[in-house]
Amino acid sequence: MRDFSAITLLGRFDKQKLWYTLRMNYFSALALIVVSIFLFIVINDILDFFDRKKLLKKLKNTPFDQNDREVLKKIPHYRNLNDTDKEKIERSILIFLHTKEFLGVRTLVTQEMKLVISFYACLLLLHIDTDNCYDDLKTVVIYPHATVTEEIKSYGGIYTKARFMIEGQSANNAVMICWHEAKSQAYHLRHNNVIIHEFTHEIDFMSGILDGAPPIERSKYHQWTHTLLKEFKKLNNVAMKNRNWGKYKTLGAYAATNESEFFAVVTERFFESPNNLKQNFPELYEELKSFYKIDTAELLKKRS
Repeated sequence: MRDFSAITLLGRFDKQKLWYTLRMNYFSALALIVVSIFLFIVINDILDFFDRKKLLKKLKNTPFDQNDREVLKKIPHYRNLNDTDKEKIERSILIFLHTKEFLGVRTLVTQEMKLVISFYACLLLLHIDTDNCYDDLKTVVIYPHATVTEEIKSYGGIYTKARFMIEGQSANNAVMICWHEAKSQAYHLRHNNVIIHEFTHEIDFMSGILDGAPPIERSKYHQWTHTLLKEFKKLNNVAMKNRNWGKYKTLGAYAATNESEFFAVVTERFFESPNNLKQNFPELYEELKSFYKIDTAELLKKRS
């Protein structure tokens, strides 16, 4: 008489063994894939590191094109830099031009566009001790004109919906610039400068979050946040009431959107109309001067 129970148990054991073997093979293959992906990323990063070092070494010895310099000479800030800073910013511009992708949407990207955008981006970091040139930034997208969008704004807890003209935007490792507006602001000193505004957001995000507090020395952090937050709250209160603007008219309602926009707007004023900012908001001016390590009021005194 055959022992069917033993045969059944043996069959179950073989199935369990097969299932165990298949599972182990699956996890082994999965582990191999994960390790392969990890090694690919590590090797790719190492190759990028050495490629970057090679590129930086090459750019260090690359002369700045005289035709490009003639474009920069149209910019007041460039004209007023001393020779040392001119040479330094030209090196930074070369790095920026060769490490970022410039994409045109319904427009042809020109060398002038690339130079002007690169200049103002590099001006912000001219005296800031940093090993990168907006490392997280990959792409600069250029539109021909400003675009209209709907946004919800909050002033002191009161929400409003309105249509806005967008001249620039910073998000997802990319900066968007509308050239018509940027060009009209680039060669003349005005309150606004969309390139400065959007790249200030990039600097703000270097600390890991858009909150109006860029990477700053620990010893200076409390004073920075105290000064900017104090003025932001006052502006927010004025914007909510929409009356008695006084000196806050210099900053405008958009700066009251949030702390990050406030930082971007006051940076525009710091570079574009420094005397006005210094006169109306001396504490703000001193904080920005300390952070950017540029006395813009003094720089633009020799305006040519």
